[in-house]
Amino acid sequence: MPPEGGHRCGFVAVVGRPNVGKSTLVNALVGRKVSIVSRRPQTTRQRVTGVASGEASQVLFVDTPGLHRKERRALNRAMNRAALSSLTDADLVLMVVEAGRWTEEDDDVLARAQERGRKIVLVVNKVDRVWPKERLLPYIEAVAQHGQFEAIVPVSAERGNNLDRLQSLVEAAMPEGPALYPEDQFSDRDEHFHAAEIIREKLMRRLHEELPYGLTVQIERMAPDDQGRLGISAIVWVERENHKPIVIGKAGEMLKAVGRAARLELKERYGRPVHLELWVKVREGWSDRDEELTRLGFDSD
Repeated sequence: MPPEGGHRCGFVAVVGRPNVGKSTLVNALVGRKVSIVSRRPQTTRQRVTGVASGEASQVLFVDTPGLHRKERRALNRAMNRAALSSLTDADLVLMVVEAGRWTEEDDDVLARAQERGRKIVLVVNKVDRVWPKERLLPYIEAVAQHGQFEAIVPVSAERGNNLDRLQSLVEAAMPEGPALYPEDQFSDRDEHFHAAEIIREKLMRRLHEELPYGLTVQIERMAPDDQGRLGISAIVWVERENHKPIVIGKAGEMLKAVGRAARLELKERYGRPVHLELWVKVREGWSDRDEELTRLGFDSD
């Protein structure tokens, strides 16, 4: 149901502690994959705006890194800055929590959102994992005491439960204004960014605990070749020399598996065959040096 009045357009900051399902929620609301997803916390490192265009509205969902207390490295500090800066320009904040849990980190996120005086909708995600279902209502009543919320909406982003209600509520909260992006544009990021993120997602899903946080992906070349394929050359940057053999794997099997998985998704995304070349290189301590983050394309604000 379209919102009343004229065309509406606005920004919605999607915030929360790590691993509550913010990216899955943004992808579901946009109806297209704009952010990568893995079970590891802090998969999202930079702001990504997903554009959801309707007949009478355009909602710009800003997916943010999970707000966290530990800022051990420059990368952690950059991630927190990215999440907090999204609150400044937001017309509405969706604070995402995990059904059945409320932690001190959730308190921190709420406090930071309230400091900026924005309207906040609490999105209780992963309700499909709560059992028995009778536990959900007391939980919602309890979290309602934590702050002043415009609404509390229980959803399952993964299964699509109750997203229509959330979408209608968000659209109605947007200010009147013209669309800021073309109707067929789904993200504010270019395709180099998305291709690099898809490759990083496949790496994160296959590598063990700590290593994924010490690697990043940079696209060197992305252009059609003379055989009609989309040629992509990418560098996987790691922080230490002893990380290279882990990423490459025995007889190159790990990197081949990552390449195959990434190539299949890229082929589907771009609707043509993809020739993907991956190289693993060392850039010592890149995640703890601001100049390296800037050189690798991370937001500086």
